[in-house]
Amino acid sequence: MGIFSPIEHLLTDIYVKVFAYLYMLAQSVLAFVFAPTPPPPSARPKKGAPRVAIIGAGLTGVSAASHCVGHGFDVQIFEARPKKEGLGGIWSRVNSTSALQIHSIMFRFHPSVKWDSAYPTQAQIKQQIIEVWKQYDLERRTAFNTPVKSLKKNKDGKWVINNDESKYGTFDGIVAAVGSCGDPKMPTLPHQDRFKGQVFHSSNLDGKDAKGKRVVVIGGGASAIEALEYAVNSGAARIDVLSRSDKWIIPRNVVVNVLLASNIFGQEISLSWVPEWLLRKFFYRDLSDISPAGKGIFTDTPMVNSELFDQIRAGKARWLRGDIICVENEGIRFNHRSQGVPKGGPGHEILVEADIIVMATGFSRPSLSFLPDKVFQPPYNPPSWYLQVFPPQYPSICANNSTYVNAIGTVGNYHIGIYTRLLLMFLVDPLSRPTEFWMKRWIDMTRFMKRFAPTGAFDFFTYAELIYWFLFVVAINPFRWKWAAFVLFGIGRGLPMTVVAGEDQLRAMGGGGGGESQGEKNEGEKSQRGGKSEVSK
Repeated sequence: MGIFSPIEHLLTDIYVKVFAYLYMLAQSVLAFVFAPTPPPPSARPKKGAPRVAIIGAGLTGVSAASHCVGHGFDVQIFEARPKKEGLGGIWSRVNSTSALQIHSIMFRFHPSVKWDSAYPTQAQIKQQIIEVWKQYDLERRTAFNTPVKSLKKNKDGKWVINNDESKYGTFDGIVAAVGSCGDPKMPTLPHQDRFKGQVFHSSNLDGKDAKGKRVVVIGGGASAIEALEYAVNSGAARIDVLSRSDKWIIPRNVVVNVLLASNIFGQEISLSWVPEWLLRKFFYRDLSDISPAGKGIFTDTPMVNSELFDQIRAGKARWLRGDIICVENEGIRFNHRSQGVPKGGPGHEILVEADIIVMATGFSRPSLSFLPDKVFQPPYNPPSWYLQVFPPQYPSICANNSTYVNAIGTVGNYHIGIYTRLLLMFLVDPLSRPTEFWMKRWIDMTRFMKRFAPTGAFDFFTYAELIYWFLFVVAINPFRWKWAAFVLFGIGRGLPMTVVAGEDQLRAMGGGGGGESQGEKNEGEKSQRGGKSEVSK
């Protein structure tokens, strides 16, 4: 035993180092092949180059802006917050102890990103965002402390920000990258003023001392997992997580995560019981009573954590399902419900003692109210848009990662670039640009295909379903075929641009209208070819 232990140690160390080397090598290859070439520092936008406004300087905004600049488009980033809090988005406003809950191979928000760990920390993630921002010379293209309050078209069909064309100029396209996490939500609990301990939001735990204290975490989402990890690492004497609703918890295992994200139907299917049974059997095991009852795994965003159950089994933490009755001097009066009992249902009233209450109640969703009013008209209001991010009335607007509700996948991956390149294609190639009619028909088709889903058609999706969406909309329109490599992989823009230029010349020779390859006409409701309305899917 004593002989083999050092050998096993050595082999494990070699394996880890080899894997890490291959992982870094693979990332270098991906960056070399797929990352758009950064512009020279002194480069100026080409005359007539389409201009795109990026609203938000978080992970999505910076990534989208870098794709635009790298492919020859001009951009201006608008960020409502100061640089310290705005650049990097939510990753600039969470605890330094925060870390990625999924494997970094599923969090490649830009091809040039190079992770040196499987689960990067908050500081590592923010640093990668800043490096992309600098690499693509976005500093001089970013206006901090500049909230966008309105977005309108001028008489020439160009977008104007905050009704100030003289200050900001005009734009051909818009990327609304405000994300889904804004300011912390901090609800007041009944009789909270009675509590003699401390109350913090889960995003404000840096420097807070929990050693030897009783910590109660309120909430059952990803923020609760993060707060629990903070309490464990701080040496808390006892940790109780109070969750009102059930959420699935899946292991930090890239294979499991990818397999679950590979459900191309993006909804509960007849075989959904298989992964649910496997999770209860091999992951929850003796703790299956805290697994969701009657709630499918393909209905909500699961939590990703492999340590929670170990903490519960070791007696260091409890996961309690139920409803908060009120706050008392020593803690929280709680109605502890059994598995399957609905919210507000009967349970056992207990006092959960606490020295610190952590409100893992999430964040408010940033508003998209600066967009034109017509994009919010039902039944084609967000998230029920074309590919979930393009409002049918305006294919020149892409709300990248801003209409997301629930999914199994990741908000920080290749789709950011694909969505951005779809927008760029729509801006320069009128034949590829969808009309409002066909955008709405795609939405109707998706609703029909997911009519039996327990959630709305666009309230939940998987990453495999998202990839299917991309492939479908490229394949269904022959005028997009020439753009396939560019849209899906970010390569080969020169050839389709040459074809578009030839098409423009032919239209000009024929005296037809609609030959412009930038922006929309008639506020995106029609695209013209030869003076006639083109029907493109």
